[in-house]
Amino acid sequence: MAGNAGRRDATIERTTKETAIRTRVDLDGSGRSTIETGIGFFDHMLDQLSRHSLIDMEIEAKGDLHIDDHHTVEDTGIVIGQAIRQALGDRRGIRRYASLDLAMDECLTRAAIDVSGRPFLVFSAEFPREKIGTFDTELVREFFQAFAQNAGVTLHITNLYGANAHHIAETCFKAVARVLGDAIAIDPRQADLVPSTKGMLA
Repeated sequence: MAGNAGRRDATIERTTKETAIRTRVDLDGSGRSTIETGIGFFDHMLDQLSRHSLIDMEIEAKGDLHIDDHHTVEDTGIVIGQAIRQALGDRRGIRRYASLDLAMDECLTRAAIDVSGRPFLVFSAEFPREKIGTFDTELVREFFQAFAQNAGVTLHITNLYGANAHHIAETCFKAVARVLGDAIAIDPRQADLVPSTKGMLA
């Protein structure tokens, strides 16, 4: 359910036979988070997503980790996306677009976003190894696919270069965090307007 009138927050709970996830987001927060998914590296990435977007996040996920991490990662992306979409409401006043090149040591990753209501993901990143610790690197794309689809955003992520798998994954999350935070920020010049010539973003 959505938060108080005038606030941009939302809480979503989703339970299936594979996962049980509760997420609360506050789009006008300061980047504070409490995250527990049972997957250490994924928790670290979600903490980056919260911290660098300035979206407060509470995430509690319990999944069938005895099988693998896939369902938990994908379903967490679904629920975070749904919560952000709900918290945005009609998207009135947002900046809508943002893009960024983000560097981390030897690695450079570009992210661009349109908070349009039209879900689409373009993901271009190759990892030099299949795992970071016990985390499957292919799940980075799976998370962003689920997130973009359920948040209703067009999201492009491109790793331009990098050698360290941890750095590649982390720059993806940090770059998306920054563009997401910038795009959902309220533009005081159009605070009462939906940023579309159509008059709506759906």
